[in-house]
Amino acid sequence: MLVDATVLVTGASSGIGRACAEAFARAGARLLLCARRGDRLTELADSLDAEVRTLPLDVRDRAAVSAAVDGLDDGWRNVDVLVNNAGLAVGFGPLQDNDPADWDRMIDTNITGLLNVTHAVVPAMVRRGRGHVINIGSIAGRQTYPNGAVYCATKAAVDRITTGLRMDLLGKGVRVSTVDPGAVETEFSVVRFSGDHDRAERVYEGMRPLTADDVAETVVWVADRPAHVQVAEVVLLPTDQAAATQIARRRS
Repeated sequence: MLVDATVLVTGASSGIGRACAEAFARAGARLLLCARRGDRLTELADSLDAEVRTLPLDVRDRAAVSAAVDGLDDGWRNVDVLVNNAGLAVGFGPLQDNDPADWDRMIDTNITGLLNVTHAVVPAMVRRGRGHVINIGSIAGRQTYPNGAVYCATKAAVDRITTGLRMDLLGKGVRVSTVDPGAVETEFSVVRFSGDHDRAERVYEGMRPLTADDVAETVVWVADRPAHVQVAEVVLLPTDQAAATQIARRRS
């Protein structure tokens, strides 16, 4: 079903987004890859055995998103699968001690950015009577944890937006899904801790986290179900994790 499908992946320059691009390429899809870091997108596109277009832009910029989607030629304008992956966590600490600039960055990327891309892409899906939106959420959208109030709130918003969009698209032939991972070892914690690699590594110490490939494999599986099957939500955890703050760690 995915052979020659047009798949748009946001946040494709690293982590889960990059892994999704690679997995969809292996499935035979055509790829529209979106991220801020154009050099990484070019490197990724060159490494894939697939037809690829790159869209270097920031999903927070609504005008840029609209211009990029509207500017696609006829052969690329009809997106079959949208993977809303762009997102991040910035900072880790009590709400009262947070830098409000970090709130803005998370809200603008995780919520507004997802809305911007969805709003630009979904109308064409509705006109064609088919398509699939897959949002990358998080266990943090289901279970709040200390020192992560705003990040958890943004991912809870993704969950509500996903549910609401599915209702809004009922009867239109467009499917809406969310894949919510637990602990995944990517650049996520490095970004959250402002480049502190040692602190980021301690997040996964003593346990085996998910990989970006694990999540990407699930996303492709969700996208590849028959048209009458809508996988509404998937919660994907490593075996060493039972809940957002419950992780089994082994002594070295």
